[in-house]
Amino acid sequence: MAEPTEVAGLTEVAGSNGADEGPGPTDGGPGPTEWTAGEPVGVGPWPGGPDEWPTDPRYDPELLRDGDRRNVVDAYRYWRRPAIVADIDARRHPFHVAIENFGHDHNIGTVVRTANAFAAAAVHIVGRARWNRRGAMVTDRYQHLHHHPSVADLLVFAAEHGLAVVAVDNSPGSVRLERASLPRECLLLFGAEGPGVSAEALAGAALTVSIAQFGSTRSINAGVAAGVAMHAWIRQHADLNTAW
Repeated sequence: MAEPTEVAGLTEVAGSNGADEGPGPTDGGPGPTEWTAGEPVGVGPWPGGPDEWPTDPRYDPELLRDGDRRNVVDAYRYWRRPAIVADIDARRHPFHVAIENFGHDHNIGTVVRTANAFAAAAVHIVGRARWNRRGAMVTDRYQHLHHHPSVADLLVFAAEHGLAVVAVDNSPGSVRLERASLPRECLLLFGAEGPGVSAEALAGAALTVSIAQFGSTRSINAGVAAGVAMHAWIRQHADLNTAW
């Protein structure tokens, strides 16, 4: 379990191992996508041995020696973890994601993994600090995570950082996400599985959007909804020429 650390007036959750980031392929132990049972993933040792290793300081000698089995894109193979985070930081998008966690919501890992894929500025956990990291598939090591004890604390953060709060919920009066213009600098807010976005959060949102549905279920999984909403932001604002 990662311990929270105070950062700039709010709580930032450390990496999966709860320790400071540092070099080496085994920081925090292997995650679900780094286990080698069955067919190995990733790449093996750098061909040619130490004499052929690159001298760029972003490369990790242990990964060059032993191979890189992590869940990262090929462009980051053999890189130290802090180097990967720094590179993503240089081109993160200005949208944030928040999810209410008042009942140990199991969707948070999925939200974190998707936020990492879309290079979100940060993910904010509201309510309980503890959450199941398995669904994140180790991506929480490369994604900025913050914890806020209450919705009020989250709304203060959004106001201080100039972020328009956009609640994603199929409540009365919501605007179709497919027709909405999402603010470039915003905080996409999702509720817990079941109850949805809390009344306090809806009251504090500048805009509430809903995802068009056509079947019998009244709502879709919160992790899926987060992915749909994040991708809507990507379609409206991201430079697709910078995507992998």
